[in-house]
Amino acid sequence: MFSLRRTAAGHPLAPTQEEWDALSEEERSAVVDALPGEVTDAEMSPPEGDRHFKAKTRALDALRGYFTRQKRRVYLAAELPVYYPSEPRFAPDLLAVLDVEERDRDKWIASAEGRGLDWVLEVHVGGDRKKDAELNVARYARLAIPEYFLFDRARGHLHAYRLTSPESRTYTPILPQHGRFASSVLGLDIQVEDDRLRFYAGTALLLESEELILRLERMLDEVQARADDEARRRLEEQRRREEEAQRREEEQRRREEEQRRRIAAEHEVARLRSEIERLTKK
Repeated sequence: MFSLRRTAAGHPLAPTQEEWDALSEEERSAVVDALPGEVTDAEMSPPEGDRHFKAKTRALDALRGYFTRQKRRVYLAAELPVYYPSEPRFAPDLLAVLDVEERDRDKWIASAEGRGLDWVLEVHVGGDRKKDAELNVARYARLAIPEYFLFDRARGHLHAYRLTSPESRTYTPILPQHGRFASSVLGLDIQVEDDRLRFYAGTALLLESEELILRLERMLDEVQARADDEARRRLEEQRRREEEAQRREEEQRRREEEQRRRIAAEHEVARLRSEIERLTKK
């Protein structure tokens, strides 16, 4: 049975690709089960509070909502342990892999998945920037991750890097256009607005769930207001029609009463004439 190697710090390593290729299916399953689905505190940056958490989760929320609506298979995860062949594991703040099976995962094992990551985002708030701004730039390029974005929230800056070819192992900075960085992997533009990451599909802003809910609530309020206005208009029209009908009925009664009085007067005139004629004949 294959035995996992460990780093000098005692953390398990995924086998090399050559070792993986030589394993049986049973041995591969055992390796997958043996690789932990978590990383230790020593392997991760210390907690950085709400500014770090919200930047990461808001980005995840906006991207997940967008790709779900687009019916595009894009696997997204936050702080998921990642294993590359014979490499120390790591857990990016946010990662994306295109066109893969969408299912819950405890870890990403490149050999088992048949591919590595396509896009990584790290959020830096405080402490030493070297890990995100230098070490990860070199590491992610060496691992052939096509794009790496670094949101330096402490400074309000976004940095982006791209491999110019599948064979490249050194990143080229992505230059912003009018403040936006184009991600070829995601097919989106990204920029910092009001101390938060914003994603654009063309000119359309990708809304986060809270924003979508607020927009839908406003739309619902507008629809309800229009419905209320229409209901009031119908009631007013009904009241107007009823009043008009009442006026017509009153007018009809008035005419009938006038007709009755006229007939009565005519009858009285005729009676009086008859009485006069009778008296004059005497």
